[in-house]
Amino acid sequence: MAVAAPIDTAVPDDDAAVKRRERRALGVACGAHVLHDGFTDLIWVALPIWQVELALTYAAVGTLRMVYTGTMASLQIPASHLAERNGGPLMLALGTALAGLCYCLAGASGGFWWLLAALFLGGVGAATQHPIASAVVTRTFTGARSLSAFGAYNFAGDIGKVLLPALAALLLLVMPWRPAYALLGLAGIVLALPIFLLAPRLAPERAAAAAASSEGSAAAAPAARSPLGFRVLVAFGIADSAVRGALFVLLPFLLIAKGAAVTTAGVALTLIFMGGAVGKLACAWVARSIGTPATIVLAQALTAAGIFAILFLPLTPILVLLPVLGVALNGVTTVVYGSVPAHVAPERRTHALSVFYTVTIGTAALAPPFSGLIGDVVGIPGAIVAIGVLTLLTIPLAFWLGEPGSPSPSPAAGVRPLATDPRDSTRT
Repeated sequence: MAVAAPIDTAVPDDDAAVKRRERRALGVACGAHVLHDGFTDLIWVALPIWQVELALTYAAVGTLRMVYTGTMASLQIPASHLAERNGGPLMLALGTALAGLCYCLAGASGGFWWLLAALFLGGVGAATQHPIASAVVTRTFTGARSLSAFGAYNFAGDIGKVLLPALAALLLLVMPWRPAYALLGLAGIVLALPIFLLAPRLAPERAAAAAASSEGSAAAAPAARSPLGFRVLVAFGIADSAVRGALFVLLPFLLIAKGAAVTTAGVALTLIFMGGAVGKLACAWVARSIGTPATIVLAQALTAAGIFAILFLPLTPILVLLPVLGVALNGVTTVVYGSVPAHVAPERRTHALSVFYTVTIGTAALAPPFSGLIGDVVGIPGAIVAIGVLTLLTIPLAFWLGEPGSPSPSPAAGVRPLATDPRDSTRT
């Protein structure tokens, strides 16, 4: 049953109204990203606890993580369809509540199978965030500002990956894991309500496109997009996810072989993640200056150079290099993911994003075991060389991508077309 929600259709009278609506949309999307990415990474903190308390094998421990992320990856396309039918705000709020409920149930779990069921439920809820929240951003902002807004949205996810696990670690100092995780889960359930109330009510994408067509608006022109650009982005997303997933698994072993302690190897990953958080904002700014294809080429060239460099440098220079490597390695995702809406018809944006996230998250889940297998066969250095070569092979994709104009929904769809003033953008 579809849920009716008020939809803004009038063009705002002044720039202040536009900016207020933009801030609200970006705030909701970023807040949801913080919560959901934080909930996803809470599992890393809990896995050692669950392994000891439930006497689990390492295979069972890996299964717990796989159930959450695998469910999240596989249900993003159905989540986008439900959002089109029932409204994005409702589905995003329900997904946030389910992700929080997951940890409330985990805190009450009495065994492995109960915990597995709780994490499956959390994966169902987590599947709503990426396709719906990212679509809110890309439908609210157009032109060059869309990429900057998407960079902020991407950056928010990295904040969540640090903030919630750190909060969980602090809570574990003063209470057992069950009430600590139940408390964090309850926070997700409570915060689902403001997400529902504050999320912008955008016109359904198909209805918006039909309205634009009936009005004869110029905004309808980009609706007939060639699928090549989207397919190139999907191919790039697959390769990029494989590179990052494989490198994160193999890098600690390479550093340990160079004399690093296990704790130092953990710090190395943190350095990459910190650089990546900065890169997600920086690459958006660079793309506005030199264009999307050039930014991709630059980022991938720097990534490949950094990957090859860590093979030959001693430990200390590697640690200095890793934040810079993170800027290019993770930062390019802002440009690639944020370019998806410009290569699909307006009425297909949410669906396209759900397909893109399904494929890339699924690849990221499969990359670690495959890279480990390659490492077993040819050794860690040989596997890292393969990662660097794969990075270089993605560079030609940027020249196929091109840089189409960003589609701009029509006023009939509740947004204003992109104007010559770069501050002009769509509204919620």
